[in-house]
Amino acid sequence: MATLRLGDTAPNFTAVTSEGTLNFYEYLGDSWGILFSHPADFTPVCTTELGTAAKFKDEFDKRNVKMMALSVDGAASHMEWIKDINETQHTEVNFPIIADVERKVSDLYDMIHPNADDTLTVRSVFIIDPDKKIRLMLTYPASTGRNFYELLRVIDSLQLTSKYKVATPADWKNGEKVVVSPAIPTEEAKKIFTKGVEEIKPYLRLTPDPTA
Repeated sequence: MATLRLGDTAPNFTAVTSEGTLNFYEYLGDSWGILFSHPADFTPVCTTELGTAAKFKDEFDKRNVKMMALSVDGAASHMEWIKDINETQHTEVNFPIIADVERKVSDLYDMIHPNADDTLTVRSVFIIDPDKKIRLMLTYPASTGRNFYELLRVIDSLQLTSKYKVATPADWKNGEKVVVSPAIPTEEAKKIFTKGVEEIKPYLRLTPDPTA
């Protein structure tokens, strides 16, 4: 199995989920996508994560991002687990959870790391653009829950930098200054970015968020 890398086409699959049998590409349509795995059903950290994801759905919707989760347990188990998630996290799970009993999707996306656990997935995150290209991969150990504010921040950066010749600096948040691409000469950058270009070093130029 080839290792997935940034820029690769996200593998398509059809799988049983908590919302019926779904084809991944058809589910995403022309949206961005976030696919994230969970070690198992009825685990404490996963329960908090899925509840948090449900609460963030409006924010993902604003960014045209569809969520899909995965666990190696079956659909019937998922449905019982969802009841617990809704009860304990005070929300309603509002996205599909893949039932990956045979580990087909887990293997396709290399979500099982034998040196961590040879049967359970690690906490993998894949952000996929509308062209079905993998734009971000994150891997957390099973013991550490994800930061969904960071996932939103990354999506904001990816969507901005897909449209403009900019990059986002460390700790950047939506609306803050961005970095002008080093490939653009400063004089040209001043014509492109009419809000102004601040030259700190020839290779480090800042400009206001072009969408702000």
